[in-house]
Amino acid sequence: WALHLENVTMSLSGQYECTFATYPYGTKAAKIQLTVKAEEERHYLKKVWLKQTLEIPCLEDATSENLSTYPLKWLVGENGRKEELVTKEPSCPAVYRNSSLLQGQRVLLGLNNSLKVFPTKITDDGRVFSCHVLYHPERVHKSSTTVRVFGK
Repeated sequence: WALHLENVTMSLSGQYECTFATYPYGTKAAKIQLTVKAEEERHYLKKVWLKQTLEIPCLEDATSENLSTYPLKWLVGENGRKEELVTKEPSCPAVYRNSSLLQGQRVLLGLNNSLKVFPTKITDDGRVFSCHVLYHPERVHKSSTTVRVFGK
């Protein structure tokens, strides 16, 4: 016997019990605790030379996934603040935000929704760029990349 759940939401979290009668051993029961996570996040480190192009894949391990069918956004974080850089809805052009952290139109959405920053500046060192993909109204996959900028 198996319980199949479709369109899983966080409201389905909880304890489930399966009870059945056997002969001649009596009633048997098994319990399982189900926890539905709202998001999944992976962390990466990217090293880049000063004044070069920085390219960060949206989801490093999801190359087979077609990200164009899901809404996504890129954010940049520094000193506890997060600022939106670009958003992309399915079948629509990308929308770039006026970011005070990345002035001068240095941001571009690349192939497979990767983020391109050119040229890299010393102020990019330590910044955390994160991609959020909304797979389901209650399920978000996140990929965060900390950048280290090196000079020659």
